[in-house]
Amino acid sequence: MAGAEEDSRELFGVGVRAALEAWPALQIAVENGFGGVHSREKAEWLGGAVEEYFFRNADLELDEVEDFLGELMTNEFDTVVEDGSLPQVSQQLQTMFYHFQRGDGAALKEMASHITQRKCRVRATAVTTARETDEDDADSVEEMEVKGVTATSDGATTDGVFPQPESFGPDSQTIKEEDIVEDGWTIVRRKK
Repeated sequence: MAGAEEDSRELFGVGVRAALEAWPALQIAVENGFGGVHSREKAEWLGGAVEEYFFRNADLELDEVEDFLGELMTNEFDTVVEDGSLPQVSQQLQTMFYHFQRGDGAALKEMASHITQRKCRVRATAVTTARETDEDDADSVEEMEVKGVTATSDGATTDGVFPQPESFGPDSQTIKEEDIVEDGWTIVRRKK
């Protein structure tokens, strides 16, 4: 029986790593060095930390998992995840842990395989906006546009731009360069 539990635990670890490697927010943080020069090592450590978190806390609620992942991203990668992916990744992890607790190795393998197949490659590029800030402005925020290639289940790939959820919607106002006056004020016009 101990062998089956060992195998199940190993499969849970594989599933955790697959979910984290497929998480665009973590991929962007690692590829852009948000965690410093050791970002890749931190991402590998993160898999073990998440596994250990589940093993030490058997009855976790979804919001507890979200909070834990959010804290890790903030503390280790100086990244606040606001793209709506925290609940999705947390749910995947929680479902895998449920299968681990039931000893359902086949379901764990299937989930890890499915996540790996759907994994998308992403990269972040800085978006220049018409609103220029002073170089010494400590509160400036750099906006990123996320571009990715998603592998579909039939093996094809699709290119896409994943916009930031809060900004570039159809109702958002755009600021034109002529709307910025000399003293730094911006003229806001209503849409017609």
